[in-house]
Amino acid sequence: MSATVTTTPPARPTRPATVSTASARRPPSRWLSQAAVNGALLLSAAYMLFPLVWLVTAATKDAGGLLAGNAFSFEGFDLAGNLTRLAEYGDGVYFRWYLNSLLYAGGGALVCSLICVAAGYAFDKYDFRGKEKLFGAVLMGVLVPTTALALPMYLLASRTGLVNTYWAVLIPVLVNPFGVYLARVFSAGYIPNEALEAARIDGAGELRAFWSIGLRMIMPGFVTVFLFQFTAIWNNFFLPLVMLSDQRLFPLSLGLYAWNSNAHAEPDFYPLVVTGSLLAVVPLVVAFVSLQRHWKAGLTAGSVK
Repeated sequence: MSATVTTTPPARPTRPATVSTASARRPPSRWLSQAAVNGALLLSAAYMLFPLVWLVTAATKDAGGLLAGNAFSFEGFDLAGNLTRLAEYGDGVYFRWYLNSLLYAGGGALVCSLICVAAGYAFDKYDFRGKEKLFGAVLMGVLVPTTALALPMYLLASRTGLVNTYWAVLIPVLVNPFGVYLARVFSAGYIPNEALEAARIDGAGELRAFWSIGLRMIMPGFVTVFLFQFTAIWNNFFLPLVMLSDQRLFPLSLGLYAWNSNAHAEPDFYPLVVTGSLLAVVPLVVAFVSLQRHWKAGLTAGSVK
């Protein structure tokens, strides 16, 4: 007698129900967070652009329009007249200050950036006795405020006969400890040791390897240090105030301050100060817009092998 065994097929696993609606994939809280972030960005942009908008509209007013408080309207547009008076006042002393600022900021930032990049490259790629201790001393220089160094630098400049000369402002801005630190960080991230070894095998000296290979690879860091130093020197006020007494050597920051001090007694200085301040912003905008492509190139430097 044979027994018959009946087997039941195993039950198929049931698929969980899938929700294909867009609301499930993107919860409402995400939209709220995006709206909050966009709103915060708009408020930040408006906060930062507000002084610039005021400067643009106020530069078109005469002294009466500025003192009347209607600076945000273009009624009584007289920008050409303000520019003419700005160029004529004091035999064009404003544009002499403008050239002085370009010399201090452009030349000083260029030389300072080259020194910082070379120092950062040396700290990163070479081993020498007391390297880390010396680099620690450089980092300590970052903690010292520039205003605390103004009086010692004035005494040194007085001993060497540099007070009231271009060199009194140019020489102190050639040193930037924070720029050396940034240059070392960029050198470690952008310059591979293998590229330098290949250059040495091909017969290149250390100076040639730095100039032809290292400096080109670290160009985003060079531009970063340059822009930081250019902005700092362009807006520098206390050092020229201590070092200079001849108005022909003034930078824009000190010259506009002198005019603004006279504006309380002579209101006709107000349009000159506002229009001069508007023109003073132009080099900073041009520098950032023209050099930002080096930052973009640096961000994608390691993305393609």
